[in-house]
Amino acid sequence: MSNPKPTLVIGAGVIGAAIALDLQRRGRQVILIDRAAPGRGASFGNMASIAVTEFMPASRPSVWRHIPGWLIDPEGPICVRPAHMPRLVPWFWRFLLASRPAKLRALEAQGAALCSRALADTQQMLRDIDLSEDLSDTGCLSLYANDAEFRADAERIDVLDRFGFAYDVLDRNQLHDLEPQIDSTITKALRLPDNRTVRDPLRIVTRLVDRFEALGGRVEGGEVSGFERSGHITAVRLSDGRVLPCAEAVLAAGAFTAKLAKQLDEPIPLETERGYHTQVMDPGVTLRHSIIWPAKAFMVSPTAGGIRIGGTVEMAGLETPPDWRRAKITVRRAREALPNLRLNDTSEWMGHRPAMADTVPVISASAKTPGVYYATGHGHLGLTYAATTAKLMGQLIAGERPELDLHPYRIDRF
Repeated sequence: MSNPKPTLVIGAGVIGAAIALDLQRRGRQVILIDRAAPGRGASFGNMASIAVTEFMPASRPSVWRHIPGWLIDPEGPICVRPAHMPRLVPWFWRFLLASRPAKLRALEAQGAALCSRALADTQQMLRDIDLSEDLSDTGCLSLYANDAEFRADAERIDVLDRFGFAYDVLDRNQLHDLEPQIDSTITKALRLPDNRTVRDPLRIVTRLVDRFEALGGRVEGGEVSGFERSGHITAVRLSDGRVLPCAEAVLAAGAFTAKLAKQLDEPIPLETERGYHTQVMDPGVTLRHSIIWPAKAFMVSPTAGGIRIGGTVEMAGLETPPDWRRAKITVRRAREALPNLRLNDTSEWMGHRPAMADTVPVISASAKTPGVYYATGHGHLGLTYAATTAKLMGQLIAGERPELDLHPYRIDRF
């Protein structure tokens, strides 16, 4: 008897790699495909955070009311390249539709449902690949220079209260005891104990792929150029002419999934939010916690052998060259919180976060082509959601009842 056709997982970031390993452990033959080496996209440059409290929809009015001002501020937290604006009109329209009060409450609940599982699922995934020690046991600190900044974050605190996520309010002395390097002008903080940091995001992807291959999985380099269907998905075509037969195809290619979905006559409102980071290997400061400063729109994480500084959003498509000024803006702001920060041995990175207009990912079977599945649109929470998404996708593809109702995350919800 001939071997059954394999399942193809397109995209070897942390989500695709975690899905591929889950399916391989279920006894399927799996091929993992990526245009680059595993983990070299957004999974390489993320902020190394299991950010279980950061699920608030970006479409809430308290955000979009500021967008016009941000767009004319060259150092604002959101930047849109003028040439890309016409292409964003449909996406922004859906973004605004997602700002209605009832819709926002539903989206908050959908994000919270994933985030409430994320830490435990991540801990299990790391145990399974012998990287438990790569997850910090300290949380994240959200910084406020004054009471006005703290009050401005009341909406976020309300959401944490409503969904039962843990936090502590710290005064200046308590904050200094935890992180003495933070400047004395920061007078208050939230400690978010379940927002953990990983030691090295790339190492997680590499270990997932190593385990996948050890179980008989196969990694193929190549760019997907098309699909073959006959009622059901039958094969994936690569740009070099290869054709890979398949029983199922899982599209987990991050921001590049939009092009693939369009080829399957299933367009989704998925954009790239281009993110930048600066990795500092000799920072001259030591942090036990990751830190965010909401009013300044940046984050600092101790990871990859140093500290990583990131933040802000740039909307400019997949092909536009990087604007490295975006990375430098966040570094300047980070030095306001960390005045002793040294910029020795640094590198800069830009990558593509896959952003859905309603901030909620797609975790779904295709509505049009049997055998096709989607795991995309995780935005800033790809690492946070990776283990949970892999578990849910494995259950869905295996024909089991997923632990979470996936109806809100379906591809045809728009």
